[in-house]
Amino acid sequence: MASNEVVLSINLRDVKKASRTRRAPYAARLIKSIAARHAKVDEDKVKLSESLNNVLWSNGIQRPPSKIKVKITKREDGTVLVEYQG
Repeated sequence: MASNEVVLSINLRDVKKASRTRRAPYAARLIKSIAARHAKVDEDKVKLSESLNNVLWSNGIQRPPSKIKVKITKREDGTVLVEYQG
């Protein structure tokens, strides 16, 4: 792993505070904000991978996972990619 990569286990417990029909999108926004904080960039420069999005939505909009392991990679152009680590 390069020095601009980090693997995090993110607790999504706070997603339960959102309305039942908004939990999966809320989880995606929460992961983006945590990744932006760790990479020290703005949230609009953070992109979630398709595999991560599929895992967030795997149980539907009402039941996203309670925790998830992700790999955060900061690229040369200043953007950040967040991938599902498994």
